[in-house]
Amino acid sequence: MAVTIRDILPEDEAVWRGLWAQYLAFYEVDLAPEITNQTWARIVNPSAVLQGRAAEMGGEMVGFALYHTHLSTWAAGADCYLEDLFLSEAARGKGAGRALMDDLIAICRTKGYGRLYWHTDAGNSRARKLYDSYTATDGHLRYRIKL
Repeated sequence: MAVTIRDILPEDEAVWRGLWAQYLAFYEVDLAPEITNQTWARIVNPSAVLQGRAAEMGGEMVGFALYHTHLSTWAAGADCYLEDLFLSEAARGKGAGRALMDDLIAICRTKGYGRLYWHTDAGNSRARKLYDSYTATDGHLRYRIKL
């Protein structure tokens, strides 16, 4: 089945929220509803930094990629950070993840971004198989202070 990638639209809210809930459950994260509401509001706000792409199969949204850009001290162009990528269980292994990645790479090239980067859980072997097909990990570890 062919995969189509497009911008996330306001009318995708219910489906996106269902996929988002599955994504949070996968990572065993419980976010306050206002955080999810704020994330959705940013995705559909054309002037927000956060942007979203939807993967469709058979006319149904089966996944998403959320990303934003920022300036870099290590490159002349902006960096693009892929913050979240998720596919429904039924869509995994059918090319939707690769289609989202290829789409984002094309966006980055078109807009002249210097780099695309992301993080994933070390134990997420399924996602890492896809990501490793694009590039090797750069060996950096993430540190995070919750404030």
